[in-house]
Amino acid sequence: MRPPDSLRWAVAALVTMSLIWGYNWVVMKKVLRFVDPFDFSAIRALCGALLLFGVLILLRKPVRPVAVGPTIVLGLLQTAAFTALVQWALVNGGAGKTAVLVYVMPFWLLPMAWLLLGERIRGLQWVAIALAGLGLVFILEPWAAQANLFSSALALAGSFIWASSAIVAKRLRQKFEVDLLSLTAWQMLFGAIVLGVVALILPSQPIVMNAYFWGALVFNALFATALAWLLWLYILNRLPAGIAGLSSLSVPAIGVLAAWIQLGERPSGAEAIGMALVAVALGLISLLAMRARSVQSRG
Repeated sequence: MRPPDSLRWAVAALVTMSLIWGYNWVVMKKVLRFVDPFDFSAIRALCGALLLFGVLILLRKPVRPVAVGPTIVLGLLQTAAFTALVQWALVNGGAGKTAVLVYVMPFWLLPMAWLLLGERIRGLQWVAIALAGLGLVFILEPWAAQANLFSSALALAGSFIWASSAIVAKRLRQKFEVDLLSLTAWQMLFGAIVLGVVALILPSQPIVMNAYFWGALVFNALFATALAWLLWLYILNRLPAGIAGLSSLSVPAIGVLAAWIQLGERPSGAEAIGMALVAVALGLISLLAMRARSVQSRG
């Protein structure tokens, strides 16, 4: 029996989005040969925000911002701080390793939601947190001399900021009725403005505006931002959230594979074990979320 067209299109969107976000780790790493991380973060965020506003106008959605104060806070976290930390981490950190460290975000989010939203951690969620923690130990290899330990710390800080922004977004959407696409566009614009100020203040080398720089900018603004966000919204409307959440597993996996093939970043034995443990933990968290939503829908 063939799946319905809507399901096949949703799966195709999921695969496309995962490939875009996964491969973008290599793009973000390579473009740093031609542009300062803060300059690139500011430019890509501004271009992405303008594209999203264009989509809002084309779809005839309301453009006026709702809850400006909380949206500014979200932009400071989700766009300004997160984007800058991740791009900075890639200066000396490997693309694949950085991707995995950033995607430990759910394991910051669980205790935050417990403390700030009253969402209790139950049963196998503790197992997932323990597995992720053990995986991080193997990835960071504290027993070995690490030249890029600072980059790993930046990546972990980025994942923590990402989790914090998720808490802010959840509280904002509990208090205000907002369109997700409009919220994304406005928070990205506010974050881009802050990034622009930081980029102007900090000294940097002139941008080398060659073909790769422009290609990376187009890929980040058009595909990794505007298109990928639209695909994500489409996926959430067509697939259960738990299944959609499982896609987070593929993004760092694609990032690691692409970095290995294109950049020669072969994980060490310890890093490979750590990445596998984090992947198992992410899968367990996603499956638990899927089961919880299934129980809620039946109830």
